[in-house]
Amino acid sequence: MLNYALLLHAAPYSHQAALSALRFADTVVANGHRMKTIFFYHDGVHNASALMAPPQDEVHLADGWKRLHQEHGTELLVCVAAGLRRGLLDVSEASRHGVMSHSLEAPFELTGVGQLVDAMLTSDRMITFAP
Repeated sequence: MLNYALLLHAAPYSHQAALSALRFADTVVANGHRMKTIFFYHDGVHNASALMAPPQDEVHLADGWKRLHQEHGTELLVCVAAGLRRGLLDVSEASRHGVMSHSLEAPFELTGVGQLVDAMLTSDRMITFAP
């Protein structure tokens, strides 16, 4: 069994990369491997938005990531710097910056790039999905 980590740079619904990453992650666990970490970086942080409401006939990517966490314990890590630049704040960051609402909720976590380095060091494979 191999431990996998994904680095996702692509925004949802703008590029095929986000959906491809979710399908790849599902395939990894279906084949008996562990999807340890997904790190959302640059525009990829939008995959963690709690405000996403795609049409019913489209894949709800945020729900897909949450399912991976619930069923397989996958860490869903969002770069804090990229998230803040793009308006993705959890309750703590919204309060700290004086913003009235938040747009990121558990199981997604705001973290630094140190967590990305840790994922690279502790996984057997790191796969990048970018536009």
